[in-house]
Amino acid sequence: MAIIYRPPDPTEAADITALCFASKASNGYDDAFMEACRDELTITEAQLNRGGVMVAEKDGRMIGFVQVVPNRSGVCLQDLFIAPDAKGSGVGKRLLKEAIRIARSLQADTMTIDADPHAEAFYIKYGAVRVGEVPSGSIPRRMLPQLEMRLQS
Repeated sequence: MAIIYRPPDPTEAADITALCFASKASNGYDDAFMEACRDELTITEAQLNRGGVMVAEKDGRMIGFVQVVPNRSGVCLQDLFIAPDAKGSGVGKRLLKEAIRIARSLQADTMTIDADPHAEAFYIKYGAVRVGEVPSGSIPRRMLPQLEMRLQS
């Protein structure tokens, strides 16, 4: 069956949160690390109501999620998570294209990405450039790659 890309229903916040946790944990992080990330990985109905979000679904099961939010310099790719068993299937590439489409609809020229170190190569493969580092919102003294993607039409 084909993959469907659609806006989420706000009542799916708990399911999206579970997807985010599973995706992050599949990078080999331990339970203490994951618990420290709980607030940052929790998706709320309010976030979903703001828009700029898309889910990927296959056979009635959510397998991906992306969220784009406006910021001072354009937009930020807030989240992009793929179910562990769907990684490498092209879902991430398609969700990144959806993020770019959303960003352009917001008239953004640039999209910043504060990336998990495990995801940096993925974003660079699709045109992002590392511009620095930013502190993790969850883990003290941990720095994350900050990337920038120019959004040419």
